[in-house]
Amino acid sequence: MVKILNNYKSKNNINIRQVVAYKDGVKVLEAYKEGFKRDDTLTVMSVTKSITALLIGIAIDKGLIKGVNEKVMDYFPEYNVKRGEKTIYDVTIRHLLTMTAPFKGKSEPWTKVCTSSNWTLAILDYLGGKSGITNEFRYYTLGVQILYGIIQKASGMNVLDFANEYLFKPLGIKKREDALCKNKEDQFEYVKSRSNHSNVWFLDPTGMPTAGWGLSISAYDMAQIGLMVLNNGVYNNKRIVSEAWIKEMTKVQEAQDPSKGEYAYGYLWWMPKRNNDITAAIGDGGNVIYIDRKKNIVVAVTGYLMPRIFDRLDYIEKNIVEAIENEYNKREE
Repeated sequence: MVKILNNYKSKNNINIRQVVAYKDGVKVLEAYKEGFKRDDTLTVMSVTKSITALLIGIAIDKGLIKGVNEKVMDYFPEYNVKRGEKTIYDVTIRHLLTMTAPFKGKSEPWTKVCTSSNWTLAILDYLGGKSGITNEFRYYTLGVQILYGIIQKASGMNVLDFANEYLFKPLGIKKREDALCKNKEDQFEYVKSRSNHSNVWFLDPTGMPTAGWGLSISAYDMAQIGLMVLNNGVYNNKRIVSEAWIKEMTKVQEAQDPSKGEYAYGYLWWMPKRNNDITAAIGDGGNVIYIDRKKNIVVAVTGYLMPRIFDRLDYIEKNIVEAIENEYNKREE
């Protein structure tokens, strides 16, 4: 097993609780801190978004959704569109996957949505606007929730059951259950907790999982997801997601400004090198699934919520990936 060499120092690494890494399909690193074990979980924040992209892909693979160019409002015929709103009718699934969907207001309506009885319908109230479809990238966590409403409409299944049956179960990941957060105080405690969360997912009052954040999962299980993506949708010789979807999902769809150090974006996955050589699911607190296709490496890291951690990919590349490469180079000498 490769040891973490700590070549790359960062004051932010104190919140790391689990690190699991694979090289050429072989586990080469498994490290736990502060009493955490393999099956313990933390809320991995926006890594949840990347799981959502996989679930949309599975729904498309199954023919439940025709494709990413489907109009969002085709799935919500019962929704009463606000008077004068026209843009909402032009928004597609692809807009939601690429963070180019238009939303009203300068900031996300967290209080309005998170205190509503149905988060999907609540965020639909903000979709659209007078500016029309601009295809401008706007990272908007609450908007991702609409994708779960689409999966539920298309499949007729609770999305929690859909994820458990078609993604987690084939990967050997234990099924997720309700995190049982009933009020605002529960929500904050769930997000901020530094202890094991167990196998849960934050659900809205209708039993719908949060699509943009809120999944609790271990680094070991995230690494299995990473291995499946690295292997173009196959895990243990079983097809979980189509190769076509994995390639489309991890292709640069939105290229941000490189002069600002911004990453490119696919379908709710990041491309830090602005190509598909490196693909990453990135969540607040430095929770990451890191996939290096050229080096055939997968790294998964969990940590409790800690603000302003912007260097976790540097830590992974300059510490963990380098340690793995150095170890393998020694073996070849």
